[in-house]
Amino acid sequence: MTTAPPTAPGSASAAAYRSLRRLHRPALLVWAAFALLVTGWLLWLHLSKVPAERDCRGFFRYSPMAADSLPGCGYSAFTDANNVFNFLGEAISYSCVAVAAWAGGALIGRELESGTARLAWTQSVSPARWLAGRLTAAALPLVAGGGLLALVFGWAWSSDQDWLVSNWTYDRVFVARGPLLPALLLLGLAVGALAGIALRRTLPALGAAAAVTLLTRLYLREAWLPLHGPLHGFWAVQLSATAMVLVLAAAAAFGAFWVLRRRTR
Repeated sequence: MTTAPPTAPGSASAAAYRSLRRLHRPALLVWAAFALLVTGWLLWLHLSKVPAERDCRGFFRYSPMAADSLPGCGYSAFTDANNVFNFLGEAISYSCVAVAAWAGGALIGRELESGTARLAWTQSVSPARWLAGRLTAAALPLVAGGGLLALVFGWAWSSDQDWLVSNWTYDRVFVARGPLLPALLLLGLAVGALAGIALRRTLPALGAAAAVTLLTRLYLREAWLPLHGPLHGFWAVQLSATAMVLVLAAAAAFGAFWVLRRRTR
């Protein structure tokens, strides 16, 4: 009678990572599609829409023709460069709420509710390592996508700020064009993890994580406004706000590990 050789720890970790990747591949694809769609939209604004609107203004400055007489120069609230840019800025700056809902409901809450997590703990993965693996696997694409969006958004706004009416102090510009965006995504991830571990049920964790992140995001808007007084310039305020959010994210992540440890002793 022969027995199967024991699975090496490295092989178990690799298998667990592949399983995690397959489980959350749809969410990863949605996030990648969102980042690429917004990036493409921003490139269209900068390379096509804003130059076309500049040409139209130059044409009508020297021509008595009506605005609708030249193709592509008529006004539409859904295609106006300022409106589209402001909409994209708002969508980007509140994307952390969707991240929190997903992290609380699908990444953590569902596995605890279904018992999948406890099964993993009885095999080769400790609870702390299980949570660290999930947070790391989610944080990497979130930071990469958030960084890409911030770079493209900042480049488009800086290039076209003479045409766009949004000031850098507006939330839809301030959040979306710097490291504050990836920091907010990490905050949403950490809050979602904490809610999932505390509630252990998919829908309650999803709702609680989204609500707490939204309220925190609204509060932070008021918290970093006073920074505009003692600090001068975009980057001074941006980096201070980013540090503030990262501290909150670290506190939420620590809380998630603490609650998990208390409940699995």
